[in-house]
Amino acid sequence: MSKKDSNNLNELLATLFNSIMITESKAIITEEFKDISHNDMHIIEAVGIEEPRKMSEIAKRLGVTVGTLTTNINSLERKNYVIRERSDSDKRVVFVTLTERGRKAFFYHRDFHKKLIRSVVSEFSSDEKEVLMRCLNKLNDFFTND
Repeated sequence: MSKKDSNNLNELLATLFNSIMITESKAIITEEFKDISHNDMHIIEAVGIEEPRKMSEIAKRLGVTVGTLTTNINSLERKNYVIRERSDSDKRVVFVTLTERGRKAFFYHRDFHKKLIRSVVSEFSSDEKEVLMRCLNKLNDFFTND
């Protein structure tokens, strides 16, 4: 790849990343959810709506330490988005569950992403969608493999 192409690719990736973050922040932090941050919304997403999730699992999903996550969970618990409970069988294990308010934020965030994806690919042909998926999977593999 030429130096010019490499610079263009770098600029494109940085611009796309920033644009997605700005778009998401504007869309998901509404009047109803003005008391949480963009980062908080991703923690809510990592907690999920299934069964209670261990703090260690959430931290791993987010790529942060349990100590870092604890600070954020404290805030989300004070704002009534999550509930924390210790395991009955092992008091060292802490489970997190979304409250009704947290579930509402989760679904709002999920719906935003569904609409975003539909909008992004609406003008793509089937072949373009396949190429996009292959390219994004390769980028993901690069960034997630240590």
